[in-house]
Amino acid sequence: MKTKAKKILELLDEFYPKDIKCYLNYETPWQLLIATILSAQCTDDRVNMVTRDLFKKYKSVSDFAEADLEELEQDIKSTGFYRNKAKNIILCTRTLLEKYNGEVPKNIDELTQLAGVGRKTANVILGNIYGIPSIVVDTHVKRVSYRLGLTKFTDPTKIEFDLMEILPKDHWIRYNTQIIAHGRAICTARNPKCAECFLLPYCQYGLEERMNVISD
Repeated sequence: MKTKAKKILELLDEFYPKDIKCYLNYETPWQLLIATILSAQCTDDRVNMVTRDLFKKYKSVSDFAEADLEELEQDIKSTGFYRNKAKNIILCTRTLLEKYNGEVPKNIDELTQLAGVGRKTANVILGNIYGIPSIVVDTHVKRVSYRLGLTKFTDPTKIEFDLMEILPKDHWIRYNTQIIAHGRAICTARNPKCAECFLLPYCQYGLEERMNVISD
């Protein structure tokens, strides 16, 4: 499996930039934390549209901690699940002020104790803010990794640990951003472009789809 993973990583490096790209717009660690909370079940593009105005209105951790719940709900409504997200953002920022002097912690255990923060959000912070190797299992990483046969699981946490086992640590963050790019451009959820995919020789899903087409 590690040999297969090595070939996949080499091809990803050949076709996609090696630099780390975060698809959420932010200027400070706490802004990325809030943006990532908002990104649950929502596209990055939609989150970026919302935070463009949101971060002008709420300029600090304190502003969010003191926000009116119903008003914040309306401010983020278009991201979906806005009631839970608004509640979690207020609770999360209050904890940042009370326990961490307004700073975003750099420990996954501390991060996942914050309201609205799971392993995915915590790993986004660790990788993009602190440069700590981490694997973010978003919808693209989940789908593409499964199709490639790098994991047999669909549970994000189990996928994360599978990938941690077979991918070299220095490639974890880069894998996230490259697979997101690949998932958007080629390995889409519906009608993936298998015939155009440079990873096809290593893809269980793509090879099976190709065989099905031939047999038909």
